[in-house]
Amino acid sequence: MSDPIRLAVLASGSGTNLQAFIDAIKSGELNAKIALVISDNPDAYALTRARKNKIPAYYVGREKFNSREDYELKMVKMIKEADADLVLLAGFMRLLSPVFLHHFPNRIMNIHPSLLPAFPGLDAQGQALEYGVKVTGCTVHFVDEGMDTGPIILQAAVPVYTGDTRDELAYRIQMEEHRIYPEAVRLYQAGRLKIDGRRVIILPEEECRNETCLD
Repeated sequence: MSDPIRLAVLASGSGTNLQAFIDAIKSGELNAKIALVISDNPDAYALTRARKNKIPAYYVGREKFNSREDYELKMVKMIKEADADLVLLAGFMRLLSPVFLHHFPNRIMNIHPSLLPAFPGLDAQGQALEYGVKVTGCTVHFVDEGMDTGPIILQAAVPVYTGDTRDELAYRIQMEEHRIYPEAVRLYQAGRLKIDGRRVIILPEEECRNETCLD
């Protein structure tokens, strides 16, 4: 078995996707180690989840730094010192700048609760209900400089039922998030993701064994 992939998780809220990774690792479904968790919110339950599982967890507040660049470089330093292979955004409510992004090319993933490019940004579930769509879902994508605009890795569809509340829809979407986000990391770890322009090609297992296909 190959060495566990080392993950750095950035979260601002409750950390349900962080918990999905913790559970996938404990069950043996994902060969990974969460090297650290960083939050920009001192009250984020994601920090509590991490500490309960003996994962290094840190609050890094923007207000402690003179500039956005200094703030992001602090996180970069922590992630590199933790020797993380992949950065995962799990409800991290800040748009990362090129200062951060260029340190981890093709090594940052995000999960968004819609079928991108539909309903980017905040409250995607509410946007879907307001628009009246019959199907929404979630998307795992690589992070670029835009708002939820990076190359799409995996998506899962979720039906919208008549009478759905935002919370009911959000819950069903979360169930799919918890399934496809660890799967995207497994594909990355196996070297099966290849970026071709805006497309992410998932290569057959035998074609990309023991090598990375991310240029």
